Amino acid sequence: MKKSLIIISFLLLAFNVDAQANKNHNNLKQQKNMKNMNNTTILHTANAFVLKGDYESFLTYCTSDTKWVFVGERILHGKEEVRAYMKEFYIEPPVFDVELTIEDGDFVTVSGNIRLKNKTGNYEHFNYCDIWRFEDGKIAELKAFVIERKP
Repeated sequence: MKKSLIIISFLLLAFNVDAQANKNHNNLKQQKNMKNMNNTTILHTANAFVLKGDYESFLTYCTSDTKWVFVGERILHGKEEVRAYMKEFYIEPPVFDVELTIEDGDFVTVSGNIRLKNKTGNYEHFNYCDIWRFEDGKIAELKAFVIERKP
């Protein structure tokens, strides 16, 4: 009986070590893939998670001290404030239409239209121009110019 328990314990330990190694390998693979992508691809890949409502996956593409400036409105410092912002304003995943993307070094500028569902269940429509700054393949800063479109 003791031998069986010892063997089972070793098997469980080996399985746990293998699972942890797999998880670490997948994280390293994602980081390597991010480093091989250009910043535009990284941004569009991250935004695909926003479209699905998977904000936590989006946040893995941000630096821990990411800074988001909504010109004339507010400044968010760090992932926690961005997470809280998304929870408050993305009642449902936003619907956005990218019109133009320009990459230059560590910067990606994107313009287009976005629709957000408000607390009353109606959609608000905006035009935007976002300037994203990257550090080591991660979103470090956003400067967003957002203008509400009137019907």
